[in-house]
Parts: sequence; structure tokens; C-alpha cells
Amino acid sequence: MKLPRGLSRLVTRSLRLGLVALWVSSAWSQTSQVHDIPSRDGVTQRVLWVKATDPKGIMVVMPGGHGGMQISNQGNLQWGETIFFVRNREELARQGVHVLVVDAPSDKQRPPYLNGHRQRPDHVADLKAVVQWARQQTDLPVWLVGFSRGTHSAAYYALQTGDSEDAPDAVVLAASILSDKPPTRTVPDKPLERIKVPLLWVHHEQDSCQFCPFAMLKPAMDKATNVPVQALLSYTGGTDHSDTCGPLGHHGFRQLESQVEKDTITWLLANAPKRQKGS
Repeated sequence: MKLPRGLSRLVTRSLRLGLVALWVSSAWSQTSQVHDIPSRDGVTQRVLWVKATDPKGIMVVMPGGHGGMQISNQGNLQWGETIFFVRNREELARQGVHVLVVDAPSDKQRPPYLNGHRQRPDHVADLKAVVQWARQQTDLPVWLVGFSRGTHSAAYYALQTGDSEDAPDAVVLAASILSDKPPTRTVPDKPLERIKVPLLWVHHEQDSCQFCPFAMLKPAMDKATNVPVQALLSYTGGTDHSDTCGPLGHHGFRQLESQVEKDTITWLLANAPKRQKGS
């Protein structure tokens, strides 16, 4: 049966859209995967693995806020989609790094999620399982990246693992928590001298979040006396947001994403190759 011309065009267009949707779904399944990694007794640590086609390293990303991404079996995020290093995960993969977005563990999938949990031994155990799993998948360097309150997780894990085999090949602290209300221990309050891997700080000079004043960054850097190499990538410009501690303003490097990504990857590749055992 011959269809009228207008209906024929509509059917053809629908078929094309269907093929595009099928291709996108297929492409996603090839590049993004959900994994539940056993970490503690009866506990698993869920991660979203976004694969790069020509990988040079792996970023293990610790998001900020309460950290409860609530990653579905299909890889959808119920929370935190706009967080820096999360919202741009596919672009990071295109620039040559695998990205592992870390959720709250299976026993912390309800409020307060990771709040009050980021500086505890069981959190270290969960991250250790992720780092070990990442190294089992590939022979590439593994970099632990924290954003905002995720810098608590990244810094604490790094100082707990020192120069052991479980230490990451580098730590990136972006929009670090430099000030807070007691009893919360800020990043500068930690014994940063125990970090013994390359350390990169990434911060916006105009960050107006009350917990991230740029002026407090240098004293924190001065405490990291035992790192083999340390650097600061600082930025100005972009756009801010009324939610000053949210991810869509200066705090989250809004409209500077591409430059921050490029600079971070370039520094890591130049200064943080895969560590040799015992180094």
C-alpha cells in the first residue's frame, strides 16, 4: 500500500529517529557501565564507569554535597547530575580518561548518605576497594579526584594510605572545603603532611561559597610538605549563581569547564604517571 506523501515523510522521519535512539542506547552501553564492587562485609560500592576510547588514566571522582548519587542499574543519577567532574564526565572521557563516579556505599543509600562518613575507616575501606578494582581493569594511573565536600574524602583517603600500594597515583582537590563549622574538620585541619603522592589543587579565585575562601588555600598547601610535586590551578571569570555553594557558579567552574578539564588532565599526565611498587 502506498502511503500519502506527507505520511510517508513522517514515517521515514520516525524510523530515522528510532534508529538514532537505538544507536545512542547502544553507544551508551558500550561506553558506560554500572559496577557494584564488594568493599566491606555485606557492603558493595557502586560506581558508574564512563570509558574513554583512547585512555591515558582513570579519574575516580568523589562528588560533593551528601554524595548520595543513587546510581540506577541503567546508570542514571537520581541526584548530583550537575556536579563538576560529574556533569562533564563524557567530555572527560573524550579527552582520554576513564571516569569512575563513586556513589555512597550500599549501607549509606539513605539520608544523610556520606555526611558525617567521609573521614571514617569504613569509607577508606570502600575507596580502597574502588582503587584496587580500577587497577585490576587496566594498567593506567589512577587519580583520586574530590570536588567540594568530596575533597574531604580524597584528602582523607590520601593521608590514610600514604605511599602504600593502595594510595592513588595522584590526588586532585577541586573547590576544597577550607572553612566550616565545628566539629567538621576542614581540609586544612587534616594532617596533610601524610599525603605522599602528587597533589593538585583546583580553585576559583572568585568562589563565594563561605566554606571555600581562596585566601585560605595557601596555608593548606603549605601543610603538604611530603608530596613529590604540588601545584595550584586557579581561575577567574565564567558565570556565578545565586546558590554560591552549588555546582553551577564559580564554585563549580561554570563556563570554564573545558579549560579546567584540559589543564587538570595535562598536569596529571605530566606529573602523575603510574607509581611503581614501593615508590
